[in-house]
Amino acid sequence: MFVEPGNTITYSLVVPASLVDGMSFEESYEFLDSWCLVALRELGIEARYVPINDITSPAGKIAGAAQKRWTGGTVLHHVTMSYDIDAGKMLEVLRIGREKMSDKGTKSAHKRVDPLRSQTHMTRREVIDAFVDSFGRQHELTRSRVTPDEEAAAEALVQSKFGTSDWINRIP
Repeated sequence: MFVEPGNTITYSLVVPASLVDGMSFEESYEFLDSWCLVALRELGIEARYVPINDITSPAGKIAGAAQKRWTGGTVLHHVTMSYDIDAGKMLEVLRIGREKMSDKGTKSAHKRVDPLRSQTHMTRREVIDAFVDSFGRQHELTRSRVTPDEEAAAEALVQSKFGTSDWINRIP
């Protein structure tokens, strides 16, 4: 997915691996994105899951997912959704091979993505709020705020690790 500040909506689920035990990767992606499909349908979008990691509508791709399974028994499931997009800029930045296009049954990456803004005519904030509300209804969400101690711990991690040149320029 092409990411531009303010033009994407992302979410991450951190769940116990036991939640997806016995599922293939494909099944776990579909399962962990199922709440999102409900939220999109509530917004009037005919969304569907396309293996292994896409969420699409008849108008085009909306989102792509990634997963990391940690040895300690945790799964991180992350999704990047296109809220709005500069398709010309996307084509300049991304290298999209013919194989990637042909396996999706399309000839143009420009036509392959259709962001939420064009499908809902809602502001980004309205879409996010609708998603949070939908998730809350589906999974009994309990809202909370980041505490000052949590914020200080996060800032300390930025200073000691995630904001350092070694981390930013790291090539895995």
